[in-house]
Amino acid sequence: MKLVVALGGNALGNTPEEQKQLVVGTAKSIIDLVEQGHSVVLTHGNGPQVGMINVAFDTAHTQDTLSPSMPFAECGAMSQGYIGYHLQNALQTELANRNIRKSVVSLITQVVVDKNDKGFSNPTKPIGIFMTKEQADQVIRDKGYTVKYIADKDKYRRVVASPKPIDIVEKEAVSTLIDSGAIVITVGGGGIPVVKDGNQYVGVPAVIDKDYASALLAKIINADKLVILTAVDKVSINYATPNQVDLDTITVSQCDKYIEQGQFGVGSMLPKVQAALSFVKGSGKQAIIADLTKCEKALSGNGGTQIIDD
Repeated sequence: MKLVVALGGNALGNTPEEQKQLVVGTAKSIIDLVEQGHSVVLTHGNGPQVGMINVAFDTAHTQDTLSPSMPFAECGAMSQGYIGYHLQNALQTELANRNIRKSVVSLITQVVVDKNDKGFSNPTKPIGIFMTKEQADQVIRDKGYTVKYIADKDKYRRVVASPKPIDIVEKEAVSTLIDSGAIVITVGGGGIPVVKDGNQYVGVPAVIDKDYASALLAKIINADKLVILTAVDKVSINYATPNQVDLDTITVSQCDKYIEQGQFGVGSMLPKVQAALSFVKGSGKQAIIADLTKCEKALSGNGGTQIIDD
């Protein structure tokens, strides 16, 4: 079975050292799937990582103008590289521990977005350092950034667009690597957002939701299942209330109803459910949302939430 497995932040942590420790457990769960005969394509987020890289370059540039300010798309590419390295290393170690001969490849991946996507007119994704009003006014003047006030911090922060993915530049390379039997790590952090300009792809300052990118990837490569791994066992309605109900199986129409009711958190579960729906609708296939440690059980129908077509 060909699986696209999207790793949530709980699989990676918030610092390089924490990440190196956490990916050891992540690798065990993934190689369990490989050992069962599944073909696995891994995707992952990059929120804390790309933020750290961006802040480091901005701070260095502030302290020394000879140190370059780094465009955000390039920061995303760097995050793909170092997260991919940690995942590759952990997966290769686990494969060796089990005497399994298999290649692991991280692919720096560009994901196409529409330059007219409405997300560009209303940037919402916070990145980088918190700033005072004076600092925010200066970066608006000097760099033309969009900055928003963060009420709970009483600070300001740069925000960028979060456009929807429409294509994956390296899709043929991904398919070739899968066909070769490799474990492929791709569309990291949702991919490097690019727009088409003639024959060229141009990076843009944006963050693509990794679950939407994973769903698009799963459709393009004709995956059998999309598996979105997160920090909770199941999708729930009435979450964190005495009336919470954990859902074992939900259909597309039930999901649409729950979304209309506002049952899923905008910055947490909602994009995961919507991404799952975009893969499942009209396909007759299945998506799963589950805890990382319950992935194997979820695939056998004994854990997580199964999202199915009507």
